[in-house]
Amino acid sequence: MTTELYRIQFAGETLEGFETEQVKENLQTLFRISSERVDLFDGTIRTLKTDLSWDEANRYRDHLVKAGADTQVVPIAAPQSVAEPKPAGEAKASPSLSMAPLETNNETGADAASTESQAPPVTPASAAGRPEARRSTAQPVEAGRLRESRVEFTGKGGEYFGIWIVNILLTIATLGIYSAWATVRNNQYFYGNTRLDNASFQYLASPITILKGRLLALAILVVYVVISELFPEAAVALAVGFIFIIPWIVIRSLRFRAVNSAYRNVRFDFEGRYAEALMVTFIWPLLNVFALLLLTPFVVLKTHRFIAHGSRFGTTSFALNMMPGQYYGFFGKGILLGLAFALVAWIAGELFHPVVGLLIMGAGYIAVFGYFMAGVSNLFLNGLSLDGHTFSSELQPGQMIWIYMSNSLLVMLTLGLFTPWAKVRMARYRASRTAMIVDGDLNHFVAAEDKRASALGQEMGDAFDVGLAAF
Repeated sequence: MTTELYRIQFAGETLEGFETEQVKENLQTLFRISSERVDLFDGTIRTLKTDLSWDEANRYRDHLVKAGADTQVVPIAAPQSVAEPKPAGEAKASPSLSMAPLETNNETGADAASTESQAPPVTPASAAGRPEARRSTAQPVEAGRLRESRVEFTGKGGEYFGIWIVNILLTIATLGIYSAWATVRNNQYFYGNTRLDNASFQYLASPITILKGRLLALAILVVYVVISELFPEAAVALAVGFIFIIPWIVIRSLRFRAVNSAYRNVRFDFEGRYAEALMVTFIWPLLNVFALLLLTPFVVLKTHRFIAHGSRFGTTSFALNMMPGQYYGFFGKGILLGLAFALVAWIAGELFHPVVGLLIMGAGYIAVFGYFMAGVSNLFLNGLSLDGHTFSSELQPGQMIWIYMSNSLLVMLTLGLFTPWAKVRMARYRASRTAMIVDGDLNHFVAAEDKRASALGQEMGDAFDVGLAAF
């Protein structure tokens, strides 16, 4: 496999079946840039993305082809040119554009999709022994139109307060038994008020199923405590054995949540493997400890991939198209931010007063906390894709911190009564900064669901309050 790096060039040409204005709109949606910056059709040869591996370059190009842009994959070592140069004076080279990275399909899906539509080499460089660039067939205007569909949350704090307070009172009155019904009511409210593309999500779990799962988990805990008191040696063996049970519990928990979640009457699913679950719950964290936490970004990436690649919508798999370098870059910036605050706090403490240093250190902790709270969500969602549809998350650390801190203060001042408004407020902000870049429409998932509806009922009774979360 070649180790050469490549760039993607665009000279303002559109593919057959696409109008220039439509391609402009598609690129504006794809790159999430203003209409002024998408004026790329003056004949100038521009580098849209550079320093890419062969596979990365072709995955980026596949999305640009869907948008209707006639782009080329060119080795960085080669002169910046196009396959069919324009007349002298009409086309000229320009610097690389600073655009947000595209989200692409997973490696298997991208390779499979491109195999069906390969064409002759894009650049003459392939004749010199380089791999041939994949050339996808342009889609018709109707099927290839990209549009941004933003997530909405329509819930209200006062409305949710009525549900929340009744849930608490009935849970206390029933000694916790009603908590299963409370969980369902809470989830149904938040799912039902979360809308995407003019349709709400659905939560379909049965309270009885959740109650059975919790009673089973409680019984196991009681047995473990009793055995630990009577036979301390056996407790050690049980604890070691529990390490190998946790991955199974994680998979069942993720699957329970998935199959009880639906959108447009199409259920989600989760099909993670035990070996992968064992790696992300035990092996990788253990290796990270031995590596003095230097593997933390890699462990987070592995966890994100496990959740994303195991998730399904109907019969269609999600994919996470992120590289280790992107996670290390994100964590590296966070560490530098923390070190900068620590340095300033130390200098201020030495020059002025230790209290000043402590205040700056506290501000630094809040800043780093907000950076990671918003950034991890953005990192996961911006790399997520579903059958050509991609996602966008633009959470701002400052806004996240403001909502989190003000919510916490108001909850304390009201002795917890502000909790419903706090949850609604955070849900509304997260939804407002999240979107789906829809390629065509979402209707084709319904047909896929009909093929698997008969298998939905199996193994849905395993509800454990243990699991992994992407953010």
